Amino acid sequence: MPAFDYTSIGFYTFDCLVRPVTQIPPNGDTYFVDELTMAVSGAAGSAAIVAAKHGLTVQAVGGVGHDDMGDWVLMKLSSFGVDTANMELCPDFTTSSSVVTTRPDGARPALHKLGATAGFTVSDAALDSVIDTAILHVGGVGLMGRMDDAGRTAEVMAAAKCKGAQTTLDVFAATREDMGRVAPLLPHTDFFMPSEEEAMAMTGLTDLEDISKNLLDQGAGAVILTCGADGAMYRGSEGMKFDIPAYQIDVVCTCGCGDCFNAGFATGLHLGRSMEDCVRLGQASSAQNAMGLGSQAVVESLDKTLQFMEDTPLKTA
Repeated sequence: MPAFDYTSIGFYTFDCLVRPVTQIPPNGDTYFVDELTMAVSGAAGSAAIVAAKHGLTVQAVGGVGHDDMGDWVLMKLSSFGVDTANMELCPDFTTSSSVVTTRPDGARPALHKLGATAGFTVSDAALDSVIDTAILHVGGVGLMGRMDDAGRTAEVMAAAKCKGAQTTLDVFAATREDMGRVAPLLPHTDFFMPSEEEAMAMTGLTDLEDISKNLLDQGAGAVILTCGADGAMYRGSEGMKFDIPAYQIDVVCTCGCGDCFNAGFATGLHLGRSMEDCVRLGQASSAQNAMGLGSQAVVESLDKTLQFMEDTPLKTA
């Protein structure tokens, strides 16, 4: 029996979020906002917390700096029961941090300080504990400089699969150049879950079917494209395919929606649900996230997420 249900490796960030913001004040002026909050976010951070809220035993693997933001990130993860023993304190880096200026429509332009996500690694001494997990998630390829540039991400994912873990993968604000970092990981990836925009940017393609085939041909076991208000599409290497519409909600902030999707999907895997139900759990986690300010804000528990799925209608064409 693995020590953890879910291990989330990669991008952990301290976020300060405000809304509504329509423009930055000119000169030295001050604008007043309705809401301001702090959150642990990032492609690995949000996923770790949502999985913990859903009752999974969770391990965080990433980097923080020796600063107040890093102390807060570690404290907050621990408050949700997330194990932080393999969160590395990176002496030459600050903690990855953002100011998120949420628009009235939920869009979230951000000012981001690159930080310790680029500086951490999984050492040989830590490897056995990192891969002692039923599900291993990597979130934040493109920011994980030390891991990605040395090929360590692929080594960790390969070791996890050899030990029997299921693997999931996500990126952050991907560009065409990131395809070179992602491609070596796909043969070790059971489920690759980028947004449609990220997938287009990486592959240089625009047709979602062509994108899915391209990524499957490079070795992914399945590709799940999250398509915002249009829902999600699943394409598997063995021929399974389906599309599921999004939930009908009032959007407050979309920061972290894809990351929360990843954890909801993993919750379905943990529960042994069908692929359709796994995607629905991902969508329900993402939708709840979008209903509040700050990643995971509205996600409370697995029971509440399952109730949300029963009570909330899906969008119709």
